[in-house]
Amino acid sequence: MSNNDPLSIEPPAIWPQTLVGVGVLVTGLALAFGAIGISSEAGYGGVGPNFLPWLVSIALTVCGAWIVWESRTGGFREMDTPTGAPKAYWAGFVWVSAGLLLNAALITTIGFILSCTLCYVLAVQGLRRASGQGGVNSPRTWLVDLLTGALIAAPVFWMFTKFLAINLPGLTSTGWI
Repeated sequence: MSNNDPLSIEPPAIWPQTLVGVGVLVTGLALAFGAIGISSEAGYGGVGPNFLPWLVSIALTVCGAWIVWESRTGGFREMDTPTGAPKAYWAGFVWVSAGLLLNAALITTIGFILSCTLCYVLAVQGLRRASGQGGVNSPRTWLVDLLTGALIAAPVFWMFTKFLAINLPGLTSTGWI
């Protein structure tokens, strides 16, 4: 290889970037392999249940290949200098993890809307605390997070249950909460 070849001069960041690209590429290919076994029979909307897995697998495969190409031809271009703390903020990780785990544990008990709202509130609290935002303990902040989570979760629930006829756990049998 000549010295002008971008592959012959490898800054230390190339291998981690390449591994990220390979990971995304393998994830896309694994999802495509899994999508092979999903029925393609068209449903209500004219597409089958395998449409979204195939769409995501194609997008991941293309993105993974692009990341590998970018990393192997000189690394990611125009990257900003890393910001943030030199060490992980574990308390924020705990808040976000608690939100996800409580959502999974409570979704069949308190319904989709309430469990997803709780997940949103806890995750946002963790992210706010990790970024050092002030006022995280303010009742107003908690109320805004609660309302925002409900305003996101409720339309998603209604879209799935009313328009797509996909059953999600609800709090009542009416299908609206």
